[in-house]
Amino acid sequence: MAQPREAYWKKCKGSRLEALNFNFQGINMSLIVQKFGGTSVVDIERIKNVARRVTTVFDQDNDVVVILSAMAGVTDNLIKLAGQASAAPSKRELDVLLATGEQTTAALLAMILKDMHYPAQSLLGYQAEVVTDGTFGNARILGVGTRRIKEMVAKKKIAVVAGFQGCDPKGNITTLGRGGSDTSAVAIASALNADMCEIYTDVDGIYTTDPNICARARKIDKICYEEMLEMASLGAKVLQIRSVEVAKKYNVHVHVRSSFSDEEGTMVVSEDSGMERLVVSGITCNNNEARITLRKVPDRPGIAASIFTPIADAGIQVDMIVQNTRSNGKNDLTFTVPVENFDMALEIGNKVAAEIGAEEVLGDKNIAKVSVVGVGMKNHSGVAAKMFGTLAAENINIRLITTSEIRISCVVTEKYAELAVRALHTAFGLDKE
Repeated sequence: MAQPREAYWKKCKGSRLEALNFNFQGINMSLIVQKFGGTSVVDIERIKNVARRVTTVFDQDNDVVVILSAMAGVTDNLIKLAGQASAAPSKRELDVLLATGEQTTAALLAMILKDMHYPAQSLLGYQAEVVTDGTFGNARILGVGTRRIKEMVAKKKIAVVAGFQGCDPKGNITTLGRGGSDTSAVAIASALNADMCEIYTDVDGIYTTDPNICARARKIDKICYEEMLEMASLGAKVLQIRSVEVAKKYNVHVHVRSSFSDEEGTMVVSEDSGMERLVVSGITCNNNEARITLRKVPDRPGIAASIFTPIADAGIQVDMIVQNTRSNGKNDLTFTVPVENFDMALEIGNKVAAEIGAEEVLGDKNIAKVSVVGVGMKNHSGVAAKMFGTLAAENINIRLITTSEIRISCVVTEKYAELAVRALHTAFGLDKE
């Protein structure tokens, strides 16, 4: 078996990760799950780089299970091919087709590892016993059997698993939706009771905000599941939100790091892991939102259900909802939807407005949602006042406001979004020194 946790942290000697106490005393760092995204396996040279990373950890006497995405761009190309083959491709057959992307990278990495004289074997989702429901294109994992992977690990083999895919109880191949390989990795790490799940991507960790928007953004050493869930739901694209939900539920320690450097990244852990509770840990910006307002909606029971039921039936996800009460017994009801669903939602809104007697329906695609996130907000007052005051000082008008226990979100005009992010980043003391 592997050496104690020093085997994993050896390459972090003298680093910030070593200085952070993750409360792993007494735990053997023996089983590491590593997931590599599409940009990490975009061609053979990068897959060979993945192989070097895998063997480095394996040579430290660790057991290793690798989860792979498809090469960057391959899934999109397969979807285009399906569109050329059929005007309305069967969802089942589309999943069979899309699963070949991850099958390709898993097989290629196993070949390369074997040529390097390392014992490796590729597994497809169903072979790794990833059991899902039958929702083609966006299946949810019901459970992960561990027998086959554990047998391989016991024989000191490197298991290379195709991410993003599984198998429903009827034996059909299913896929987990965009970013599903993250979910595959965390679910498999949980089922195996792995000591660490490393998520390798094209960024070197999670930042206080998007560095492309704010040059003074800084990398976060450690972030709790709750904050990561909020940031993922608000537009931060480093981790897929379902993977964070699984990590939180099963207390899987996740290390987000770059495929292209040896620097330590960001640990995603439980809130009680000795982490410093900053009032605000990050600022997010989501430009993929559109706003719809139904004006002068009759104020009577069942109206909200009559509006949102057909929207839900159309598969449209509603985010923010705000109702303004008028003095004449009617309300204005505003909500936001993903911008790609705007036209459909607006059409439904107009139809419902005619049925319930609302005066008019307004739409706006030129908006952005800017949010501040931090577990420290639970115990500190004045965050909302500082946020609103900062935006006012920049002459940025707030169109909508929603809150949770650790998040405040404001909808602003899209052209002011980046200015809002930079101003808030400075106001809450997140600029790097």
